[in-house]
This record gives sequence, structure tokens and C-alpha cells, in this order.
Amino acid sequence: MSLIGEVQVTPHYPEKPGNLVLVPDADLSAMQKLAKGGSVNGAQIWPQLGHAGALAHGPISTPKGPSPLDIEGLHCGGMTLDEIHALPQAYAQAAALAKDVGFGGVLIHAGHGFLFSQFLSPLFNHRTDAYGGSVENRFRIICEVIEAVRQAVGPAYPIGIKINSTDKLEGGLTTEDALDVVRLIDKTSVDLIDVSGGTYFPGAASSSDGTSSSGPYFIDFAKQAKTLTNIPIALTGGFETREQAAQALRDGSADAISLARAMALEPALANTWLSEKGGDPEFPNFDSPPRGGVTAWYSMRLTALGEDSEDQFDQSPADALEAYERRDSERCVDWRIRFG
Repeated sequence: MSLIGEVQVTPHYPEKPGNLVLVPDADLSAMQKLAKGGSVNGAQIWPQLGHAGALAHGPISTPKGPSPLDIEGLHCGGMTLDEIHALPQAYAQAAALAKDVGFGGVLIHAGHGFLFSQFLSPLFNHRTDAYGGSVENRFRIICEVIEAVRQAVGPAYPIGIKINSTDKLEGGLTTEDALDVVRLIDKTSVDLIDVSGGTYFPGAASSSDGTSSSGPYFIDFAKQAKTLTNIPIALTGGFETREQAAQALRDGSADAISLARAMALEPALANTWLSEKGGDPEFPNFDSPPRGGVTAWYSMRLTALGEDSEDQFDQSPADALEAYERRDSERCVDWRIRFG
């Protein structure tokens, strides 16, 4: 299964100006072509339905999250109840469109510091109404969205959700809270839980959350989560070798392994690891890359893959960051023309 990251349910709060937007006036024939291309030979391709909230891209958005925030590096308004209550229909509409154009399922993004992750995190969510306070209240809008999506797509269509096992920040979502979130998800109609972690919040100190700095990051959490639910668990983060993936499956830490950077290095990796021969990707070592340079390098590597030019890809992290930021700036112009 392939996941298309950050497919927006509204054009107003994108993570980046390169995001797809799944709304009725989108180019649905292009979406259909994408869905068909990702479904060859029994494969699945799902859009990850998202809304960046407080982390929406400033040049093309007026960021809003669960609560207003005004700190250095992060300024956003707080969502009104009417805006919160509009979310289930927005996600339901996007999910229905995903089904109509042929995507195999949808993944609701509630991790990595974007809107639903913000609702779950005490760093972002200071609300005192029904959507703030206890874990149950902070999860409420996610539950409402799941219910609306299920009603829109029917009982058999797969719905997944990505969650943080921890924000990895002091004052953020803790492992204990995240396990409570798993208990709450277990009461819904979700078909897959994708476990990850980490959140961007300027000025917040990193927490010592017990996750490993090398190798798979969130195995201990996934093991605990599997004792709380029968919903299959996919585990994301830090898988670099076939043996790491196989071991996580053998010992019951997860039901599926989700790959990101490893797949950018070797897009046929799933088939390679399933073959008798096996084989692992060779990860690059970068000497003092600029902040954001490594992520930009992998992003531009994905671009090269999409253009069938990966054999010619030879950028440094600094070069990749410059190209990435220049492309974002150019895309912002197109975004404003398209969405106003």
C-alpha cells in the first residue's frame, strides 16, 4: 500500500503549496488516473487526509488551530465552534471523493503536529469547552470525523488513522495519553492505526520519551498499543533494514511496516524485502547539513523519482534545500491563482 501524504480536505490550511486538495472542483480525472496507477497488480493507494491547522503554510494561509497562539515562530488564531463543527463534513466529502475516483481507502492524519494532532496535544489545545481538557474531549472532534467519514463511505471501505505515540516535546502528548487515544480509537470503526511520533512546536524542549535515536523509533509503544486493540497496527519510523522490519513482525510489535526515507532511496524496496535475496538500501551520510536540509534532500529525491531522473540526482542537502524553498515560493504563486 502507498500513502499520498498531506492531501488537504480544504485549500485554506495547507501544509505546503505542493499538497493535493481533494474537493469537488479538483481535477478528479487526474485523481482517478493517480488512483488507477497506484492500484496495479493488487496494490493499494490511499490519500492521507489532512489539515495543517496552526502549522498551515503562512504565505498562502491564515493559520488556525484549536487555540490561539502567539509565540516566536508560531502565530495562529483559534477555531470557532462553527469551524470545528464543519470539519466532519469536510473530511466526509473528501473521503467520498476518494472512494469515487478509485482510491483503495483513506488515512486520517492525526499525527506530526497537524490539526488533529494539535487537538490531542496540550501544547496546542488550551480549550475549556467540549473539545479541550481531558483526553476524551481532545479526541472528540477526531471521533466525530471518523463517524462522518464512515457514514460517507459505507461499512466496507477502509479507514485508517495516523497518530503520534508521543509529541517528543515537554508538555506535549505523552505516551500515556497516546495509549488512551488507542483505547478510544478501538471503540470506532477504524480499520488501521498507523503509529508514528514527533511534532514541530517552536521553543518547546524535547522530552526524554524513551524512543531510540537509531533503528525503529516507536516499537515499545506499538507493543503496548497492540494489547489495547485488535485493530491492525502499522509502525512508522526508523526502519532501515529488512531484519528490523521482519523482527517487528515476528515479535508482534506491529502488523505492518510503514516506510518513508527507505522507499525514497529504493522505491522497489517492498518487493526486494519480500524476495528470497532481500537487500537493504544504502543510506547517505551528510556532513553538517543545514537545518531542514536532510528533509529537503529526501523530498527532492522523491521529485527525481517522479520524473524518472533519480539516476542523475546528485544534490547536496544545501542545494536541495535551496531548490525546495525556491519551488515552494513558485508554487505559492500558483496556489493563490488557483484558490484565491
